[in-house]
Amino acid sequence: MMINIFDKKSNTNIIIAGIFALIIGMGVARFSFTSLLPSMLESRIDISFAGVLASINYFGYLLGAIFAIFIKSIKQKVLFFRIGLFLSITTTLLLGLDTNDFLWIVSRFIAGFGSSMLMVIGSSLVMSRLKFEDKTKAMGIHFSGIGFSMVVSDIISRVVLNYSSWQYSWFALTILAVILSFYCFYILDEQKSENFTKIKTNAVKFDSFIFVLIFSYFTVGIGFVVQATFLPDIINSIKGLEGLGSNSWLLAGVAGIPSCIIWMRLAYKFGSSNIILVCMFLLIISILIPTFTNNMFFNLLSAFLYGATFIALVALFLNLGGIIAKSNPAFLMGALTSSYGIGQISAPLYSVALLNEYKTYDSSLYVTAFILFLGAIILYFNKNKEKKYASN
Repeated sequence: MMINIFDKKSNTNIIIAGIFALIIGMGVARFSFTSLLPSMLESRIDISFAGVLASINYFGYLLGAIFAIFIKSIKQKVLFFRIGLFLSITTTLLLGLDTNDFLWIVSRFIAGFGSSMLMVIGSSLVMSRLKFEDKTKAMGIHFSGIGFSMVVSDIISRVVLNYSSWQYSWFALTILAVILSFYCFYILDEQKSENFTKIKTNAVKFDSFIFVLIFSYFTVGIGFVVQATFLPDIINSIKGLEGLGSNSWLLAGVAGIPSCIIWMRLAYKFGSSNIILVCMFLLIISILIPTFTNNMFFNLLSAFLYGATFIALVALFLNLGGIIAKSNPAFLMGALTSSYGIGQISAPLYSVALLNEYKTYDSSLYVTAFILFLGAIILYFNKNKEKKYASN
């Protein structure tokens, strides 16, 4: 039986388009900056300016997530999803042109906004279009695109760097994004005959459990960004492990690809809150490993556990938010992503301050693990409230 890759109603095609969107928005427009940073530090920017660019990207992502909360109609969602595609592509191209610092700052800010459109709005479109009674397993496959985005963008960056400069890596990433965007644009359009037009955008009633999820996801954002910003340098700073940090990000991405599928299947069987708690505690372990051992295996395990949990936690929280919100998943997904974004912006501030004070990452990792532990404990004592949403 022939598979029609242009069938807009196909669940498989919808998921593929969603994964392509995540590769563009998360991989090309966000994570590729991490892969290319060492090369750009050699000839284009210094570490202080790199920190500014990273922070402004997180800020753009946060504003985009907040903006997504107020997008109600399907027509508007599709429009801003496509705007996100355009912004992610053009801002990537701009970095390859090696323009002045101000334009780089503007570019990273806009890239963050575009990323949130593809992450929040794109994921809500995928969830709305999928024709399953329970979409947990399917959304696990969709969110595996975050892991793919890390791996694909890193591999392309490395291949081009072997033959040319970091500027041409940005050009290659732009070409990839353009190619993938055509399929996203075509499949995730406004389907008037689909359940898109039948969805009512009722307001989500915020109860105590939703606020617990928002706070817990805030702590996960802190746990994500400290590792994402400093993971290679953390490993390189450990005596005897110098030079091993360069592969940690790729390893995290590889671990993240199957993690969403595996953890979401477990969430389908054991409940989302229970699996979220397991992932949060494994992430805490990954954060603490570099503070008590310089063993190569355990520190590579730290990178692996990081990728295997932080990506899955994004999928688990946003999928649970979509289940709770039902008819308007973008609203609660936006609220959750906003709290995550606040965590992303705040964590580097105390991390840099503690690093300058103590000249080691240990204190930053201890604080991060403690904050994440608070989020896990609060969720643990409220996890049974999830059942009422499953029954509705």
